Amino acid sequence: MRHRVSLAVWAVLLLAVASPLASQERERATVDLPFVAFTLPNGLRVIVHEDRSVPLVAVNIWYHVGSKDERPGRTGFAHLFEHVMFEGSANVPEGKFDELLEAAGGNNNGSTSVDRTNYWETVPSSALELALWLEADRMGWLLPAMTQEKLDGQREVVKNERRQSYENRPYGLAWERILAELYPSGHPYRHPTIGSMADLDAATLEDVKDFFRTYYAPNNASLAIAGDVDADSVRVLVERYFGEIPPGPPVPRVEAPPARLEATRYLVMEDRVQLPRLYMAWHTPAIFKEGDAELDVAGSILAGGKVSRLYRKLVYEEQLAQDVSAGQDSKLLGSTFYVVVTARPGVGLAQLEAAVRAELAAMATQGVEPRELERAKNKIETAYVDALQRVGGFGGKADRLNLYLFYAGDPGYVEEDLERYRRLTPSAVQEAVRRYLVDAPAVVLSVVPEGRQDLAAKEAS
Repeated sequence: MRHRVSLAVWAVLLLAVASPLASQERERATVDLPFVAFTLPNGLRVIVHEDRSVPLVAVNIWYHVGSKDERPGRTGFAHLFEHVMFEGSANVPEGKFDELLEAAGGNNNGSTSVDRTNYWETVPSSALELALWLEADRMGWLLPAMTQEKLDGQREVVKNERRQSYENRPYGLAWERILAELYPSGHPYRHPTIGSMADLDAATLEDVKDFFRTYYAPNNASLAIAGDVDADSVRVLVERYFGEIPPGPPVPRVEAPPARLEATRYLVMEDRVQLPRLYMAWHTPAIFKEGDAELDVAGSILAGGKVSRLYRKLVYEEQLAQDVSAGQDSKLLGSTFYVVVTARPGVGLAQLEAAVRAELAAMATQGVEPRELERAKNKIETAYVDALQRVGGFGGKADRLNLYLFYAGDPGYVEEDLERYRRLTPSAVQEAVRRYLVDAPAVVLSVVPEGRQDLAAKEAS
């Protein structure tokens, strides 16, 4: 028998059973995230979740465009629009978007990934109409307020962000180099989300407007509203503010064959750093595909906390590393599993690579302990439910509904998502590690201090 309980109580139950008794069968609670969904004539998909626990409401819009949708020579546009969308629209002067929300007691943010761009507001339920009006105005009436001056200003902001986060940050160019090796020329995941300096400089006002007309239209967006609302009243408001926005042209869908590596590639990059760092990256299954959850759990077992395998071995026992991380970066067209290890002074990266590969080989041949698997599953589920106690923000209820619609085609995918982890067995994780990590080639990047290529990991001769 399964019981329906509140999210808060469910999180407590998870913590209570986070014991090593993995071999025992235990009752699972059900996470219930009910919603009402409808689609406007212009193609905007709307999801409404009623949560009367606090007088707050979250407005969360996903535009189904990310850096994967950019064409060669014009990269960085999706991220550029993350900035431009806050610079005013036809009826909201520059600077007023944040000012109006803050005056109403709300907050907002946005983010861009390879797959999608999202914007959200969390406001008192009395300010829902304001949040919807603001989002509708920049969806339908951004271009009349778009000028060369605004484009130039935000272009410089993004270029400065790139300098701070990439060029001038220690290890900042590592992932850009890895992506260029993981993916062939022309693959939609080959370039970083922020784009290149050359492409940002080359973008014309008309380029940017064309990109907006194609991708920032109601037929390429989904709107999730969660909180202290009534679904029928929400529908009236959404139709009022978004209904007159015309749909855009048919959106070109990006398709790419599965990326492959024929052999492991070793790269070395010198940087202004004190400690060498090892990066290892593999191609893995796309989000929600078979193997995705298995590798998510494997990442937790390897480096999810101080009792994890690699952290305990490399940081505590052998004291070879300063820190270690690992995980499954799940994406639409194919994912990436990564291991990143920062060495202690004087430690070569070949030694760290050998230690990582030895631990992966042990997982693939000897398997994982039931208590390791149970700990990893509980950690993932508890973090998941903790995020769902919020209606808004990144990972909150509205964001999660949009995520499921985009990646799974079903806003109600919550139970199926959790069930992926619940049904995992030690042998399933073991097989995924063997197939996708041990028996598969990787990109191995060594970032070393200037003039110290002797510390790099190298292909066996």
